[in-house]
Amino acid sequence: MGQLKINQNLVNAENAKELVKLCPFGAIGYDGAKLDISAACKMCKMCIRKGPAGVVEYVEEEVAAPTVDKSLWKGICVYVDHAGEQIHRVTYELIGKAKELAKVTNHPVYALIIGKDAAKSAKKLLRYGVDRIYVYEDEALEDFRIEPYTSAFYDFIEKVKPSSILVGATNLGRQLAPRVAARCRAGLTADCTVLEMKENTDLVQIRPAFGGNIMAQIVSPACRPQFCTVRYKVFPEPKPSDTESGEIVLMQLAKEALASNIEILRKVEKPKDVDISEADVIVAIGRGAKGEQIRAMAKELADLLGGVLACTRPLVEENIMDAKHQIGLSGRTVKPKFILCLGISGAVQFAAGMKSSDCIVAVNTDKNAPIFDVAHYGIVGDLCEILPMLLNQVKEAQSDVQ
Repeated sequence: MGQLKINQNLVNAENAKELVKLCPFGAIGYDGAKLDISAACKMCKMCIRKGPAGVVEYVEEEVAAPTVDKSLWKGICVYVDHAGEQIHRVTYELIGKAKELAKVTNHPVYALIIGKDAAKSAKKLLRYGVDRIYVYEDEALEDFRIEPYTSAFYDFIEKVKPSSILVGATNLGRQLAPRVAARCRAGLTADCTVLEMKENTDLVQIRPAFGGNIMAQIVSPACRPQFCTVRYKVFPEPKPSDTESGEIVLMQLAKEALASNIEILRKVEKPKDVDISEADVIVAIGRGAKGEQIRAMAKELADLLGGVLACTRPLVEENIMDAKHQIGLSGRTVKPKFILCLGISGAVQFAAGMKSSDCIVAVNTDKNAPIFDVAHYGIVGDLCEILPMLLNQVKEAQSDVQ
């Protein structure tokens, strides 16, 4: 990490005025005698690249030598997100990624599962190549309550000392991972899209930053364990083996650690809604899908294809569609077999949420739209003309089959 240093002896009224005007964030100020950089600075370094030579320079801060003994921390752990005996699919994706990372350091792969009858769910993981599955099982862990779950997670870390911990960015994972990381006095990188492992066991965590305009690379060389959360559908899900391997280890937790200030009075079944992350076919509409008629036709096309209707962020902000149907960095990550993008320019935030789809077809009036950079097939033309044609052809094809 570094900082910007101002050489005040080189500052004069002329170059100060130039620097103030040059800063795109308005972070540079000049009071007639001294030049200052405020907290609004985004470290774009424009003042260094295009400003007067030598007035502002970038100075690297000295990084303290690592204080952690990395040899004491070994293994990559995946937290098993589950509801009863139903394991969330992101868990399998993370196990596949953990095995890939473990090959670099020759570390074992662990799974941690917490719950009332957790051992039953743990058996399902024996076909995915996990070396050891640690199980915390107790009546008090039947429902997710943050205090006992954190205590169990922390107890596991204290006893096993995994070097890296991967958690799915689900509703549960986003509550649990930061709490455990804070108790370990460790950092946490949220919503990673790329994970890499160094030979010295440092986990390279890469995630979008500044609205997806840059990719931040985060490494914690002086901290163990290393925590990160990963969204569903970011990594491929491995296929289970025909044979079981690994072992299940039952863990014990002191009764006082299971205490909670949260009392479950009753449980209400949440109405099931369309989950676009699970859809094999998606028809996505953007700002270019103007008018209620076009959107209705897009919905009809999605229904005919046996898929779901999704959208980009502008349609959510205009209250045209629900946020649960949004694709992108601030929405859902999807990986369907087929996605049809209608009137979508393809901003990096949207593309990051769907670029791993098996087949991408885009329709846009602008031949230079970024969506064509990720699409497998593209149609340049007016959506008002092309969508009715697509709809009619699908109807005709289905009537011929019938």
